[in-house]
Amino acid sequence: QDQLVESGGGLVQDGGSLRLSCTASGRAFNTAILGWFRQAPGKEREFVAWHNRRDTTTNYADSVKYRFTISRNSAENTVYLQMNSLKPEDTAVYYCAARVSMIGSTKSNDYEYWGQGTQVTVSS
Repeated sequence: QDQLVESGGGLVQDGGSLRLSCTASGRAFNTAILGWFRQAPGKEREFVAWHNRRDTTTNYADSVKYRFTISRNSAENTVYLQMNSLKPEDTAVYYCAARVSMIGSTKSNDYEYWGQGTQVTVSS
C-alpha cells in the first residue's frame, strides 16, 4: 500500500518546539524527495521544506529557514521536521509529501503521494 503516515503534531506555546515524523511505505518508500507542506485555514497549501535522499540536499521556505530542520532516516524512509522557535503564524495542518523525480520542488502539484496531515497549533 502506497502511503505516508505523519505523527507528532499538537499544541505548543509561542517559542516552543515540536518534531513531526513521516514514514513512507509502498511505492512512496523509494521516492527521492520527501517534503513537508502546510495549510492554514482559509489559505492555500504552501511549501515548507524538502529533502533529497540522493545527495542529502535540503531546501526551506524563507518563512521557516533557520527555525525548522528537515532530516531523513533513509533505512526506515522516515523524514522528520524539527520545528523550533514556533510562532502563532506557523499554525496549520502539516502534510508530508513524496515526489518520484530526483529533483526537488516547492510546488505541491509536483508531488505524487500525500499523507493525511497533522495539526500544529501555536498559541500566543
